[in-house]
Amino acid sequence: MAQKSQYSELTFIGRDQGLSRVVGRPLKRFMEVQAAGGVLLIIATVVALVWANSPWGGSYDSFWHTYIDLSIGDFEIFHETLVHFVNDALMAIFFFVVGLEIKRELVTGALKNPRDAVLPAVAALGGMVFPALIFAVMNLGNSEGVQGWGIPMATDIAFAIGVLSLLGDKVPRILAVFLLTLAIVDDIGAIIVIAIFYSKGISFTWMVIAFGIALFVWFLRKIRVWYFPIYIVVGTIFWWATYKSGVHATIAGVVLGLLTPATPLQTKEQANGFADWLRDKEEVFLVDVRYASFHIQESVSVAERLESALHPITSYIIIPIFALANAGVVLSSDKLSAAMGSSVTWGVILGLIVGKTVGITGFSLAARKLGLVEFPRALTVPRLIGLAMVAGIGFTVSLFIAGLAYDTGASVVDEAKIGILLASVVAGVAGALILRWALNEKVDPA
Repeated sequence: MAQKSQYSELTFIGRDQGLSRVVGRPLKRFMEVQAAGGVLLIIATVVALVWANSPWGGSYDSFWHTYIDLSIGDFEIFHETLVHFVNDALMAIFFFVVGLEIKRELVTGALKNPRDAVLPAVAALGGMVFPALIFAVMNLGNSEGVQGWGIPMATDIAFAIGVLSLLGDKVPRILAVFLLTLAIVDDIGAIIVIAIFYSKGISFTWMVIAFGIALFVWFLRKIRVWYFPIYIVVGTIFWWATYKSGVHATIAGVVLGLLTPATPLQTKEQANGFADWLRDKEEVFLVDVRYASFHIQESVSVAERLESALHPITSYIIIPIFALANAGVVLSSDKLSAAMGSSVTWGVILGLIVGKTVGITGFSLAARKLGLVEFPRALTVPRLIGLAMVAGIGFTVSLFIAGLAYDTGASVVDEAKIGILLASVVAGVAGALILRWALNEKVDPA
């Protein structure tokens, strides 16, 4: 008997036709691979670099600096370039998913138990402090350059987890959980840094308005208003108020993510009861299906459902677009020569590679020495060094902070981006090689 397909024959992917077999199902399997988002991110980065350095390189800047003007009469809603729209609006969705991930980890995940969260939290702290210090020391006499001290603090979750997934089943799950938790704590740190140090021209009137809208969202959640369109409208207004306040608009995404309910309304047992009720009815009407469907889906939290729905959009659309809009650096001999002599470039490179590795490893070992934490048996020192090196892939959030730290068009922006690109490649390759060697150790997994 032929093996039953995992896809429904009612859909395009499940059909027994050439296009479904050759394109549809392989593409869906690719999208389900954890490293797929990283692959698309690399492709978008390469396209941006090729475009910016091609004979048509001038069109790269002119395209991304096309202005978007949204207004009603004399009332201006949004007047920024296309690259600002990507960084301020689309990236707010990315940070919304980050907020959902943080909320889930705080409620049901690795951050729920403070004792379990201590090690990755301490490691993340070291991985933020050391890179920032290295960058700041190297740029002490550079009043413009020193503003980028937050650039090497970031860890790119997609790339970091992607590197682990490329190593296959040899990676113990506890190491993946450690790196993921570390990266999430790192994200929390990056969000705080962006909110406090990289927001400009604060308007307290708009901040009060944004705070009031956030309270309204909290109130809607408390009285269990579950109608999504209301949240989309209110959330959009909240984003706009945050944008007008001078606090970076992506913070609105994080706040909304943290306000999203992360505990389900129904238990799994209750959901099964509604499924049995629907199955046993002699005659089923549409209203019955909708009633049962609502109660069944409410056995999964809103945060988890939104994260599941939006994660592919951010991983496969928004982040590649972000890379396409921000990674296009002209790599002429003059630019590279200037970068190699720039304290900003070397501050980023040493911050991400040396700072992350020394900070994460050093803080973790110091915490163990002080008796604050215990290492899982699978987390040996060589493996810790490999994970710390992988965490030096700062790419997405590092590029994001570079755009906030420096004025658009300034040469220092390109110097920072070149440092981010070089450091992320070195950290990814070196970290993968160290981990591959360290994973050959005979260790009893925890």
